Amino acid sequence: MSIRRRTLAAVILPVVAAGMVGLTTALPAQAGPEHAASTQAQDDLRDQLEAVPGLTVVSEEPAPAPGFRFFFLTFRQAVDHRNPQGPTFEQRLQLLHRDTARPMILHTTGYNMPEYAFRSEPTALVDGNQISVEQRFFSPSRPNPADWSKLDIWQAATDHHKIVQALKPIYAAKWISTGASKGGMTSVYHRRFYPRDVDGVVAYVAPNDANNAQDKAYDDFFASVGSTPACRTALENLQKEALTRRTNLVNLYDQFAAEHNLSFDRVFGSTDKAFEMTVLDTEWAFWQYSSEADCGSVPPRTATDQEIFDFIENVAGFEFYADDAILFYSPYYYQAATQLGWPQPKFAHLKGLLHYPKLYVANSSLPPQLRAKHDPWPMSDVDRWVSRDSSQMLFVYGADDPWGAEQFHSSDKDSYTYTAPGANHGANIAKLNPADKAAATATVLRWAGVSAAPAAKRSAAVSTLDQRDPRNIRRPL
Repeated sequence: MSIRRRTLAAVILPVVAAGMVGLTTALPAQAGPEHAASTQAQDDLRDQLEAVPGLTVVSEEPAPAPGFRFFFLTFRQAVDHRNPQGPTFEQRLQLLHRDTARPMILHTTGYNMPEYAFRSEPTALVDGNQISVEQRFFSPSRPNPADWSKLDIWQAATDHHKIVQALKPIYAAKWISTGASKGGMTSVYHRRFYPRDVDGVVAYVAPNDANNAQDKAYDDFFASVGSTPACRTALENLQKEALTRRTNLVNLYDQFAAEHNLSFDRVFGSTDKAFEMTVLDTEWAFWQYSSEADCGSVPPRTATDQEIFDFIENVAGFEFYADDAILFYSPYYYQAATQLGWPQPKFAHLKGLLHYPKLYVANSSLPPQLRAKHDPWPMSDVDRWVSRDSSQMLFVYGADDPWGAEQFHSSDKDSYTYTAPGANHGANIAKLNPADKAAATATVLRWAGVSAAPAAKRSAAVSTLDQRDPRNIRRPL
């Protein structure tokens, strides 16, 4: 099971770019009465935030665009919400403030919190405010000591419930939650346990492994993705060739690890094992991040060792299974192992070439002390609730995204599922066909209580906020 990255740099750099916003709004040279009133309103907002029990205003950053304010916050959460008087931890979140009268978008990351200002697609559609929340147990939003048994979908959903309860007195307009991939899953789980917290959910490319023991959907996907079999065959041949040349390519991997100061002691134990996992990832990572138009970049079987190595490094990333990168994502793999499930294609075309049976499971990417037994009930419960009882749920998938092989199926209660043709794991409403795009946009606006989309004309600074949406950056799940 992999979160599929290109490189370790791509994992870390977008996350730690706290100082990259850089777009500030200068105050007028001569401040008149209107400016004084605006300043008073800004002071009132900060006062209101600081008065919320458990909420800490860590900092207010320079305005990322005219008409916005940007805060880094923490919120005190119970480690175990069933024992609210017990130990606590500080959960990080960011607030992009537009206007308390505008809708609020609750952006559930599912992972760590981006440290820069951005607008998710629903935030841009409704011209609203946005809270982006770091998932519990992603550092530094991790209890110390960490009781990993308290990392489950109900505890995380309750984190979000507490944040909604705390901020609704300030932001009293409509609320919509959103997230992509594991963030989309997280927004679904929050809706499952607290269905009255928000007025709608927009979940992008959210996998739904309702029955972890049945993963035929992934084999069916790889047997049919794309318009012709040529690309599928080229990727399978590339994987075969890489494993056939294992000795030579692992030698290149050893050199690569030495050059990049990578270690494999705490999880995989060797470059050979990490190599096999990365090769298994290659076909998946290609379709997750690329498109059929990129099929010509797949090296032929006659390619050199270095050409094959470089392609796999570019597509799947040899740094990802080194200790530093994979341990960063331990909270994800722990949740996958214990509740979420994981995709496990059969890799029939690689029969006889694999050295590590049953490697492609979530526990393989965890240190031994965190490996745990899977509980199938939570995903079965969520799947049943979504398909029968949920309402105001909008799902968007990409036709060529392997994570969409197992989808949520919405109910008929003001809920919808759309698929973007030819899109990968970056699918969104903008990539739908025109009729679906119009319908999905109208639904989001209606749920948000907004009569029409904001005017198309935007400043360069606001456009930058939208471009910096993590959905537009090559990121994991």
